[in-house]
Amino acid sequence: MTVSKARFDLAVGAVKKACRVCEGLQRRISQEGVLSKDDKSPVTVADFASQAVVCAVLNEVFPDEVIVAEEGAECLKNPDNSEICSQVVDIVAREMGHVSQEEVVSWIDRGSGDADVESFWTLDPIDGTKGFLRGDQYAVALAFLEKGEPVLGVLGCPNLEVNQRRGVIFAADMDSAVCRLYSTLSSNIQAGKAWTDNSAEGVPLNPPPLVDVRRARFCESVEKAHSDHSVSAKIAAEAGLSSQPCRIDSQCKYGVVATGEASLYLRIPRGDGYREKIWDHGAGVVVVQCAGGQVTDLDGEPLDFSRGHRLIENRGVVVTSGGIHECVLDAVKRLGV
Repeated sequence: MTVSKARFDLAVGAVKKACRVCEGLQRRISQEGVLSKDDKSPVTVADFASQAVVCAVLNEVFPDEVIVAEEGAECLKNPDNSEICSQVVDIVAREMGHVSQEEVVSWIDRGSGDADVESFWTLDPIDGTKGFLRGDQYAVALAFLEKGEPVLGVLGCPNLEVNQRRGVIFAADMDSAVCRLYSTLSSNIQAGKAWTDNSAEGVPLNPPPLVDVRRARFCESVEKAHSDHSVSAKIAAEAGLSSQPCRIDSQCKYGVVATGEASLYLRIPRGDGYREKIWDHGAGVVVVQCAGGQVTDLDGEPLDFSRGHRLIENRGVVVTSGGIHECVLDAVKRLGV
Protein backbone atom coordinates (compact mmCIF):
# COMPACT_ATOMS: atom_id res chain seq x y z
CA MET A 1 0.00 0.00 0.00
CA THR A 2 1.16 3.51 -0.81
CA VAL A 3 0.81 5.88 2.13
CA SER A 4 -0.89 9.01 0.82
CA LYS A 5 0.20 12.46 1.92
CA ALA A 6 -3.30 13.02 3.31
CA ARG A 7 -3.00 9.93 5.55
CA PHE A 8 0.51 10.92 6.61
CA ASP A 9 -0.51 14.51 7.46
CA LEU A 10 -3.62 13.32 9.32
CA ALA A 11 -1.53 11.00 11.51
CA VAL A 12 0.97 13.77 12.30
CA GLY A 13 -1.88 16.16 13.13
CA ALA A 14 -3.57 13.62 15.41
CA VAL A 15 -0.36 12.99 17.36
CA LYS A 16 0.34 16.70 17.61
CA LYS A 17 -3.10 17.26 19.16
CA ALA A 18 -2.50 14.42 21.63
CA CYS A 19 0.93 15.78 22.55
CA ARG A 20 -0.61 19.17 23.23
CA VAL A 21 -3.11 17.53 25.61
CA CYS A 22 -0.40 15.55 27.38
CA GLU A 23 2.03 18.46 27.73
CA GLY A 24 -0.55 20.53 29.56
CA LEU A 25 -1.57 17.68 31.83
CA GLN A 26 1.89 16.46 32.83
CA ARG A 27 2.55 19.68 34.70
CA ARG A 28 -0.58 19.43 36.85
CA ILE A 29 -1.74 15.82 37.02
CA SER A 30 -2.46 14.44 40.48
CA GLN A 31 -2.95 10.96 41.89
CA GLU A 32 -6.70 11.57 41.75
CA GLY A 33 -6.39 11.26 37.98
CA VAL A 34 -4.64 7.87 38.10
CA LEU A 35 -6.19 4.40 38.05
CA SER A 36 -4.56 0.98 38.33
CA LYS A 37 -5.16 -1.58 35.59
CA ASP A 38 -5.50 -5.32 36.12
CA ASP A 39 -1.74 -5.79 35.61
CA LYS A 40 -1.10 -3.12 38.28
CA SER A 41 0.27 -0.68 35.72
CA PRO A 42 -1.03 2.89 35.97
CA VAL A 43 -3.43 4.57 33.57
CA THR A 44 -4.18 8.28 33.78
CA VAL A 45 -6.74 10.80 32.58
CA ALA A 46 -4.06 11.78 30.08
CA ASP A 47 -3.95 8.25 28.60
CA PHE A 48 -7.72 8.30 28.09
CA ALA A 49 -7.81 11.85 26.74
CA SER A 50 -4.91 11.25 24.36
CA GLN A 51 -6.57 8.11 22.99
CA ALA A 52 -9.91 9.88 22.60
CA VAL A 53 -8.33 12.74 20.65
CA VAL A 54 -6.34 10.53 18.27
CA CYS A 55 -9.25 8.17 17.65
CA ALA A 56 -11.61 11.10 17.06
CA VAL A 57 -9.30 12.56 14.40
CA LEU A 58 -8.87 9.20 12.66
CA ASN A 59 -12.55 8.38 12.92
CA GLU A 60 -13.53 11.62 11.20
CA VAL A 61 -11.70 10.65 8.01
CA PHE A 62 -11.49 6.84 8.25
CA PRO A 63 -14.64 5.76 10.12
CA ASP A 64 -14.41 2.17 8.84
CA GLU A 65 -10.74 1.53 9.62
CA VAL A 66 -9.78 -0.60 12.62
CA ILE A 67 -7.86 0.96 15.51
CA VAL A 68 -6.02 -1.28 17.98
CA ALA A 69 -5.10 0.79 21.03
CA GLU A 70 -3.82 0.07 24.50
CA GLU A 71 -6.66 1.52 26.54
CA GLY A 72 -10.40 0.81 26.82
CA ALA A 73 -13.22 2.83 28.33
CA GLU A 74 -14.71 0.13 30.55
CA CYS A 75 -13.37 1.60 33.78
CA LEU A 76 -14.72 5.04 32.84
CA LYS A 77 -18.20 3.54 32.55
CA ASN A 78 -18.00 2.41 36.18
CA PRO A 79 -20.06 4.82 38.35
CA ASP A 80 -17.26 4.72 40.94
CA ASN A 81 -15.00 6.49 38.42
CA SER A 82 -17.49 9.15 37.37
CA GLU A 83 -15.23 11.97 38.55
CA ILE A 84 -12.31 10.73 36.47
CA CYS A 85 -14.61 10.29 33.49
CA SER A 86 -15.75 13.90 33.86
CA GLN A 87 -12.12 15.03 33.97
CA VAL A 88 -11.39 13.20 30.75
CA VAL A 89 -14.38 14.78 29.00
CA ASP A 90 -13.31 18.26 30.13
CA ILE A 91 -9.75 17.68 28.90
CA VAL A 92 -10.88 16.46 25.49
CA ALA A 93 -13.30 19.37 25.16
CA ARG A 94 -10.46 21.87 25.58
CA GLU A 95 -8.79 20.41 22.49
CA MET A 96 -11.77 19.34 20.38
CA GLY A 97 -14.51 21.81 21.35
CA HIS A 98 -17.82 20.88 22.95
CA VAL A 99 -18.13 17.10 23.34
CA SER A 100 -20.42 14.81 25.27
CA GLN A 101 -19.42 12.01 27.62
CA GLU A 102 -20.93 9.52 25.17
CA GLU A 103 -18.75 10.85 22.34
CA VAL A 104 -15.56 10.69 24.37
CA VAL A 105 -16.25 7.15 25.60
CA SER A 106 -17.08 6.02 22.07
CA TRP A 107 -13.83 7.50 20.73
CA ILE A 108 -11.81 5.68 23.37
CA ASP A 109 -13.64 2.46 22.55
CA ARG A 110 -12.79 2.93 18.86
CA GLY A 111 -9.41 1.59 19.96
CA SER A 112 -10.82 -1.82 20.88
CA GLY A 113 -10.46 -3.30 17.40
CA ASP A 114 -8.96 -6.70 16.68
CA ALA A 115 -5.64 -7.00 14.88
CA ASP A 116 -6.96 -9.72 12.59
CA VAL A 117 -7.58 -7.60 9.50
CA GLU A 118 -5.28 -6.81 6.59
CA SER A 119 -4.74 -3.18 7.58
CA PHE A 120 -5.27 -1.26 10.82
CA TRP A 121 -3.96 1.50 13.09
CA THR A 122 -2.26 0.76 16.38
CA LEU A 123 -1.94 3.35 19.12
CA ASP A 124 -0.29 3.77 22.49
CA PRO A 125 -1.77 7.07 23.74
CA ILE A 126 0.96 7.46 26.37
CA ASP A 127 3.81 5.01 26.09
CA GLY A 128 5.78 5.25 29.31
CA THR A 129 3.03 6.27 31.75
CA LYS A 130 5.38 5.90 34.72
CA GLY A 131 7.82 8.30 33.05
CA PHE A 132 4.93 10.67 32.37
CA LEU A 133 3.98 10.62 36.06
CA ARG A 134 7.60 11.28 37.09
CA GLY A 135 7.80 14.26 34.74
CA ASP A 136 10.25 12.41 32.49
CA GLN A 137 10.10 10.98 28.97
CA TYR A 138 7.00 9.49 27.38
CA ALA A 139 5.65 9.13 23.84
CA VAL A 140 2.42 9.19 21.87
CA ALA A 141 2.89 6.35 19.38
CA LEU A 142 0.70 5.84 16.30
CA ALA A 143 1.34 3.41 13.46
CA PHE A 144 -0.55 2.14 10.42
CA LEU A 145 0.02 -1.50 9.49
CA GLU A 146 -0.55 -3.28 6.21
CA LYS A 147 -0.31 -7.07 5.82
CA GLY A 148 1.47 -7.48 9.14
CA GLU A 149 4.05 -4.73 8.59
CA PRO A 150 4.12 -1.15 9.92
CA VAL A 151 4.16 1.21 6.93
CA LEU A 152 3.57 4.55 8.69
CA GLY A 153 4.87 5.58 12.09
CA VAL A 154 4.40 8.79 14.08
CA LEU A 155 6.13 9.16 17.42
CA GLY A 156 5.42 12.22 19.55
CA CYS A 157 8.03 12.88 22.25
CA PRO A 158 7.09 16.12 24.07
CA ASN A 159 10.04 16.07 26.48
CA LEU A 160 12.76 14.83 24.12
CA GLU A 161 15.36 17.31 22.91
CA VAL A 162 16.72 16.95 19.38
CA ASN A 163 19.10 19.48 17.83
CA GLN A 164 18.51 21.86 20.76
CA ARG A 165 14.75 21.73 20.28
CA ARG A 166 12.62 20.26 23.04
CA GLY A 167 9.42 18.54 22.00
CA VAL A 168 9.61 16.65 18.71
CA ILE A 169 7.47 14.42 16.56
CA PHE A 170 9.16 11.79 14.40
CA ALA A 171 7.11 10.81 11.35
CA ALA A 172 8.03 8.36 8.63
CA ASP A 173 6.53 6.07 6.02
CA MET A 174 8.11 3.13 4.25
CA ASP A 175 7.26 4.50 0.79
CA SER A 176 9.39 7.62 1.08
CA ALA A 177 11.86 5.97 3.48
CA VAL A 178 12.51 9.41 5.00
CA CYS A 179 12.05 10.28 8.67
CA ARG A 180 10.91 13.84 9.32
CA LEU A 181 10.91 15.96 12.47
CA TYR A 182 8.11 18.25 13.58
CA SER A 183 7.65 20.38 16.67
CA THR A 184 5.02 19.27 19.17
CA LEU A 185 3.99 22.92 19.41
CA SER A 186 1.37 24.48 17.16
CA SER A 187 3.87 27.16 16.22
CA ASN A 188 7.13 26.38 14.51
CA ILE A 189 8.97 28.65 16.94
CA GLN A 190 10.18 27.28 20.25
CA ALA A 191 12.37 28.93 22.87
CA GLY A 192 13.70 31.38 20.31
CA LYS A 193 14.76 28.62 17.91
CA ALA A 194 12.97 28.33 14.58
CA TRP A 195 12.66 25.16 12.55
CA THR A 196 14.76 25.62 9.43
CA ASP A 197 12.16 24.20 7.07
CA ASN A 198 8.45 24.69 6.44
CA SER A 199 6.88 23.22 9.58
CA ALA A 200 4.04 21.75 7.50
CA GLU A 201 6.55 19.58 5.64
CA GLY A 202 8.80 18.77 8.55
CA VAL A 203 12.58 18.68 8.69
CA PRO A 204 14.29 15.59 7.19
CA LEU A 205 16.30 13.71 9.80
CA ASN A 206 19.87 13.02 8.71
CA PRO A 207 21.61 11.11 11.51
CA PRO A 208 25.40 11.11 11.47
CA PRO A 209 27.15 7.82 10.60
CA LEU A 210 28.61 5.76 13.42
CA VAL A 211 32.38 5.98 13.14
CA ASP A 212 33.65 4.04 16.15
CA VAL A 213 31.58 1.28 17.76
CA ARG A 214 33.54 1.71 21.00
CA ARG A 215 32.01 5.17 21.39
CA ALA A 216 28.49 4.06 20.57
CA ARG A 217 25.87 4.47 23.26
CA PHE A 218 23.09 2.04 24.02
CA CYS A 219 19.77 2.75 25.64
CA GLU A 220 17.30 0.64 27.54
CA SER A 221 14.15 0.92 29.63
CA VAL A 222 14.19 2.70 32.97
CA GLU A 223 11.96 0.01 34.48
CA LYS A 224 13.88 -3.19 35.25
CA ALA A 225 10.68 -5.20 34.81
CA HIS A 226 10.60 -4.26 31.11
CA SER A 227 13.97 -5.76 30.18
CA ASP A 228 16.91 -7.60 31.74
CA HIS A 229 19.46 -4.83 32.31
CA SER A 230 22.31 -7.17 33.22
CA VAL A 231 21.99 -9.13 29.97
CA SER A 232 21.77 -5.91 27.96
CA ALA A 233 25.04 -4.75 29.51
CA LYS A 234 26.75 -8.06 28.66
CA ILE A 235 25.58 -7.93 25.02
CA ALA A 236 26.70 -4.31 24.63
CA ALA A 237 30.12 -5.10 26.09
CA GLU A 238 30.50 -8.22 23.93
CA ALA A 239 29.68 -6.13 20.85
CA GLY A 240 32.38 -3.64 21.78
CA LEU A 241 30.31 -0.80 23.26
CA SER A 242 32.00 0.62 26.34
CA SER A 243 29.78 3.57 27.29
CA GLN A 244 27.31 3.59 30.16
CA PRO A 245 23.68 2.88 29.23
CA CYS A 246 21.21 5.69 28.72
CA ARG A 247 17.93 4.72 30.42
CA ILE A 248 14.83 6.33 28.94
CA ASP A 249 11.13 5.60 29.27
CA SER A 250 8.94 4.72 26.29
CA GLN A 251 9.48 4.55 22.54
CA CYS A 252 11.57 7.71 22.89
CA LYS A 253 14.38 5.15 22.76
CA TYR A 254 13.53 4.51 19.10
CA GLY A 255 13.74 8.26 18.53
CA VAL A 256 17.13 8.49 20.22
CA VAL A 257 18.49 5.71 17.98
CA ALA A 258 16.96 7.37 14.91
CA THR A 259 18.83 10.61 15.66
CA GLY A 260 22.14 8.83 16.21
CA GLU A 261 22.37 9.95 19.83
CA ALA A 262 22.41 6.22 20.65
CA SER A 263 23.24 3.32 18.37
CA LEU A 264 21.60 0.44 20.18
CA TYR A 265 18.38 -0.29 22.04
CA LEU A 266 17.86 -3.76 23.50
CA ARG A 267 14.68 -5.31 24.82
CA ILE A 268 15.66 -8.55 26.53
CA PRO A 269 12.98 -11.15 27.44
CA ARG A 270 12.23 -11.31 31.14
CA GLY A 271 12.12 -15.10 31.30
CA ASP A 272 8.41 -15.34 32.10
CA GLY A 273 7.22 -15.96 28.55
CA TYR A 274 6.20 -12.33 28.05
CA ARG A 275 5.78 -11.18 24.45
CA GLU A 276 5.94 -7.56 23.37
CA LYS A 277 2.78 -5.66 22.44
CA ILE A 278 2.39 -4.27 18.94
CA TRP A 279 1.60 -0.71 20.05
CA ASP A 280 4.89 -0.57 21.98
CA HIS A 281 6.95 -0.98 18.80
CA GLY A 282 4.94 -0.28 15.63
CA ALA A 283 5.67 3.44 15.29
CA GLY A 284 9.27 3.15 16.45
CA VAL A 285 10.11 0.45 13.90
CA VAL A 286 9.12 2.69 10.98
CA VAL A 287 10.94 5.72 12.43
CA VAL A 288 14.22 3.86 12.93
CA GLN A 289 14.15 2.01 9.62
CA CYS A 290 13.44 5.20 7.68
CA ALA A 291 16.34 6.87 9.50
CA GLY A 292 18.66 4.14 8.19
CA GLY A 293 18.55 1.79 11.16
CA GLN A 294 17.53 -1.84 11.61
CA VAL A 295 15.05 -3.62 13.89
CA THR A 296 14.87 -7.39 14.48
CA ASP A 297 14.36 -9.78 17.34
CA LEU A 298 17.28 -11.44 19.15
CA ASP A 299 17.37 -14.16 16.49
CA GLY A 300 17.69 -11.65 13.66
CA GLU A 301 14.11 -12.13 12.49
CA PRO A 302 11.88 -9.19 11.51
CA LEU A 303 9.19 -8.28 14.02
CA ASP A 304 5.94 -10.01 13.01
CA PHE A 305 2.91 -7.79 13.62
CA SER A 306 0.46 -10.20 11.98
CA ARG A 307 -0.30 -12.41 15.02
CA GLY A 308 -2.67 -10.26 17.06
CA HIS A 309 -1.92 -7.83 19.85
CA ARG A 310 1.46 -9.33 20.71
CA LEU A 311 4.66 -10.21 18.87
CA ILE A 312 4.23 -13.87 19.72
CA GLU A 313 6.67 -15.10 17.08
CA ASN A 314 9.52 -12.86 18.26
CA ARG A 315 11.96 -13.14 21.14
CA GLY A 316 13.06 -9.74 22.40
CA VAL A 317 13.92 -6.72 20.26
CA VAL A 318 17.21 -5.39 18.86
CA VAL A 319 17.23 -1.85 17.48
CA THR A 320 20.37 -0.32 15.99
CA SER A 321 21.39 2.66 13.90
CA GLY A 322 22.31 0.13 11.21
CA GLY A 323 26.04 -0.34 10.97
CA ILE A 324 26.47 -2.46 14.08
CA HIS A 325 23.40 -4.67 13.79
CA GLU A 326 25.14 -7.86 12.72
CA CYS A 327 27.84 -7.24 15.29
CA VAL A 328 25.20 -7.09 18.04
CA LEU A 329 23.42 -10.22 16.79
CA ASP A 330 26.77 -12.07 16.74
CA ALA A 331 27.31 -11.00 20.34
CA VAL A 332 23.87 -12.36 21.26
CA LYS A 333 24.79 -15.72 19.71
CA ARG A 334 28.17 -15.92 21.40
CA LEU A 335 26.60 -15.24 24.79
CA GLY A 336 23.83 -17.77 24.17
CA VAL A 337 21.11 -15.27 25.05
